[in-house]
Amino acid sequence: MATYTLPELPYDYAALEPVINPQIIELHHDKHHAAYVKGANDTLEQLAEARDKEAWGAINGLQKSLAFHLSGHILHSIYWHNMTGDGGGEPLAADGVGDLADAITESFGSFAGFKAQLTKAAATTQGSGWGVLAYEPVSDKLIVEQVYDHQGNVGQGSVPVLVFDAWEHAFYLQYKNQKVDFIEAMWAVVNWQDVAKRYAAANERADVLLLAP
Repeated sequence: MATYTLPELPYDYAALEPVINPQIIELHHDKHHAAYVKGANDTLEQLAEARDKEAWGAINGLQKSLAFHLSGHILHSIYWHNMTGDGGGEPLAADGVGDLADAITESFGSFAGFKAQLTKAAATTQGSGWGVLAYEPVSDKLIVEQVYDHQGNVGQGSVPVLVFDAWEHAFYLQYKNQKVDFIEAMWAVVNWQDVAKRYAAANERADVLLLAP
């Protein structure tokens, strides 16, 4: 059996209109995300074959391939649940996400400051990449990461809780080359309930994520 499987979308293809049209969602999930799942599984098979044959000539390429495809699978799996047609606005205590709202204020000074930083991080990725809000367990704070491809520029141990896909396949059919317009529009579909659950889970596991004080 394959180690990794493509998760089902938590909504139909049209659920995020007008921010993201159905054609993009279908292609993005069914083709691009599926390719990362297949790539991760294929690479694991190739690594197993290399171990059996003690043929390590391609180890560098295989390790890089696994990181690329596996990170793509993980980030996309978070991405789908980070969005909802009923989302947007900002996290508020009245909506049951007060801990997340407080953490954002503590880490970034204000929601406006956080929003500006994540928007810029996602919109200014050189080529393909992501803007990511992550829980960083050493400081016990939230940080923004600018992730190149799927796995570069990541603080080890940080846990992604909100991800903005800035690869062209995420927006080009609808927004053409206007990446900034797409990132700005994304804020209207953020699922703060999902983000808050991810933050709470990461925060609760902080003591087991760290190897030393």
